[in-house]
Amino acid sequence: MKNWWFIIVCMLFNSYLAFAQSSQDISVRIAKYKGDKNCAISYTFDDGLKEHYTLVAPKFEELGFRGTFWINGIKINENENAPADTTRMTWGQLKEMAGNGHEVSNHGWAHKNFGRHTLDEIKEDIYKNDSAIFSNIGIMPRTFCYPHNTKTPEGMKIASENRVGTRTKQRSIGSKSTPEDLEKWVNTLIETNDWGVGMTHGITYGYDAFVNPQRFWNHLDKVKAMEDKIWVDTFEKIVSYIEERDNTELKVTKKKNDIIIVPKLSLNKDLFVQPLTMVIDKKGIKKATAKQGKKKLEVQIHPDKVLFDFDPFDGTVQLNLK
Repeated sequence: MKNWWFIIVCMLFNSYLAFAQSSQDISVRIAKYKGDKNCAISYTFDDGLKEHYTLVAPKFEELGFRGTFWINGIKINENENAPADTTRMTWGQLKEMAGNGHEVSNHGWAHKNFGRHTLDEIKEDIYKNDSAIFSNIGIMPRTFCYPHNTKTPEGMKIASENRVGTRTKQRSIGSKSTPEDLEKWVNTLIETNDWGVGMTHGITYGYDAFVNPQRFWNHLDKVKAMEDKIWVDTFEKIVSYIEERDNTELKVTKKKNDIIIVPKLSLNKDLFVQPLTMVIDKKGIKKATAKQGKKKLEVQIHPDKVLFDFDPFDGTVQLNLK
């Protein structure tokens, strides 16, 4: 009889050790990029050229991409039937693009160089453009692109107020880029898990226009073919995700098949509104459910991990794994 008790105790102890080891094998983390992609790319277009509406936006929508269009309000046409500048977009076209998910944001009302104007002039240039975009499109810009790519510490402080980010880095993808150069850029982003911010102005005309626009369309098709590794989205969404990711703390409690995750984020929840991707690294999970409060979260099960998006401001996440 004593031998049987000894066997039972050993079995229970071994089961506990197996569970403890299994729990230790599970890691909980926030994905570096949405969907746990290898890298991210934002394509940004400056100055509000008309072909951003006629050429770029349709191609992006065909591929399921969305772009960022930084505009100077003084150049945007008020009258769609009799435009003052036929090379520029109208407010109606920009509103349509914003409604289709593209980002329309602030590049200064009159493109004033931060290094050549007073702080009062810079502030007026920024705020006037914010007001014009909000008045005509109904969306307050949450990012900023520095005119002439010129920055001063004081100007950057003003430009950053009430925004999720400003364009402080970019990579020209226009006239000087070759297909090989663009391919190398993308491959490097994948290898280094980086965020690439592509910048251009014209497609067929204007500053830095492509010598052969087909080169850009071919590049986009290649990026689309690698969408399992690359997250393509607007500057606002990606910079917001990164800021939230880097400032969210997780308190994780594991108990049998349940994992309780409490996120904590102190950023302004009215500005930072992007969901984050949670990753549970564990092989062989057959079934998983997750909820945040009363909301059921959509879970993706992979051979070596489980993914789901959550709101870092919305409280405790309860996860069950089998």
